[in-house]
Amino acid sequence: MEASVYRHIHVLGAPGAGVTTLGKALAERLGLSHFDTDDYYWFTDDDLPYRRKRNPEHRLRLLRSDLESAADWVLSGSLCGWGDSLADQFDLVVYLWAPVALRHARIRQREEARYGADRLSPPDGDLNKVYEKFQTWAAGYDSAEGNIRSRAAELNWLEQFSCPVIRIEEDMPVDAMVSRVIALKGS
Repeated sequence: MEASVYRHIHVLGAPGAGVTTLGKALAERLGLSHFDTDDYYWFTDDDLPYRRKRNPEHRLRLLRSDLESAADWVLSGSLCGWGDSLADQFDLVVYLWAPVALRHARIRQREEARYGADRLSPPDGDLNKVYEKFQTWAAGYDSAEGNIRSRAAELNWLEQFSCPVIRIEEDMPVDAMVSRVIALKGS
């Protein structure tokens, strides 16, 4: 475990860019608690996940409670549009982006590891429609306009922070990203 001057780190960015992976790795390396916004946004205990959203007040209440119960933490995932009131709690924000083809492949690999290729495959996979819808949405992240969760919206959201913001917009190993973020600690 390494010491860090940053005790409330928020990692966000493009779907499939490694946001949760980096969040978990930073938390482990720095000895901080890790939370992911998907666990608050969605009812994740459903047999068919990522179909039912919690209402914004409910998810924010659950997330606030968990953040307040942990002295130091890393929060991965997007808060744009529903978690804006938490913005003043961060002392470091990390934004990740990677090319869409790489993100698409990572998402496929992740979902196959979670659920198995058969559940994702057409026509009989019970998760195929949810998976295909997610991949289509994720592919549009870079160009979506008017969508709360898009590259433009998240880059605009970064402008509000008075804390340090680091942007990693290249493909690099997780350990290299962790080292890059930790190097920013200023000590």
